[in-house]
Amino acid sequence: MLTHSARGHRLVSFLPRTLKAPRPGAELLLGLAPPPPWLAATEIPMAIVPISPERQRLPKWMKRRLETKTKSAHTNEVLRREGLVTVCEEATCPNRHECYSKNVATFMLMGDTCTRTCTFCDVKTGKKGELPGLDASEPERVARAVGELGLDFVVLTSVNRDDLPGGGAQHFADTIAALRRLNPAGLVEVLTPDFCGDWQALQVVIDAAPDVYNHNLETIPRLYRAVRPQARYDRSLELLRRVKQANPRIWTKSGIMVGLGENDDEIRVLMEDLRANGVDIFTVGQYLRPSLKHHDILRFVSPEQFDRYREWGEELGFAYVASGPYVRSSYFAEEVLKGALDLRKLRAAQSPA
Repeated sequence: MLTHSARGHRLVSFLPRTLKAPRPGAELLLGLAPPPPWLAATEIPMAIVPISPERQRLPKWMKRRLETKTKSAHTNEVLRREGLVTVCEEATCPNRHECYSKNVATFMLMGDTCTRTCTFCDVKTGKKGELPGLDASEPERVARAVGELGLDFVVLTSVNRDDLPGGGAQHFADTIAALRRLNPAGLVEVLTPDFCGDWQALQVVIDAAPDVYNHNLETIPRLYRAVRPQARYDRSLELLRRVKQANPRIWTKSGIMVGLGENDDEIRVLMEDLRANGVDIFTVGQYLRPSLKHHDILRFVSPEQFDRYREWGEELGFAYVASGPYVRSSYFAEEVLKGALDLRKLRAAQSPA
């Protein structure tokens, strides 16, 4: 059976990908015309094709000149030599060559395979019990790469490893410690999973004292079942609240993508939820579909609307809002933090004595 989706964007098939010819007489039961002779004993490959593929075309404001790969060769070479994984490559980030050309990378800890199945993400997935253990040398290898690249600001993220005790929180802490030994004055931002609500595991990362703690909501709560089936909106908010309560000196940060099926009223409510839970920095960017297997792009948000999101964030009291089509949660994270610091100083200067 083929049915039209509720939003009218595509045809959805409830048949197997390969449709076998019906058995004799089945056409009478189903009310179908008898099949032509060439259909007998034939298998027809089926594919789900959008009705309007032009809907996926990039609008003019999304088109830009990409940085050449040659400029990022040094960063690539260091990462390969140390055997490190970056979310830039694994998630097919559209900004990766630009960041690499500036010796910037977001290191992805604990391997390249995730135990979750978020429909927007291009990181490969695997089943619990089939993934390898952690590499104890990874924290030192990350530190060596950071030293060779001359980075003073480092972003650490990871795949979800729900198969590990504590979700790999200690691995985050070990990597932060290795970076502190290398450069005590350097800044570290972490972008962690939710650790399945294991707050003792969360405390392990908090105790390692990253400068910025990022945990992305990704989308509005109504879409969690379709977009982040193993995550919980309230659990993610609680994680962010606990970080701020445990150590108010840590900057808290969260971000979302737009174009997954949300509306702007829902985005406003989400931003209010983040501020109510003490989040300092908010990022919002356009969702771009990594492949036809991933969640549809249901709208392209205009630059003017991204400006409006930033204005909303300023009204709500975020220390900084990064809002734009190509903004990603780790994109130019150092500049985002500097912007938050500058804005805090400006507000302090403007406030009455």
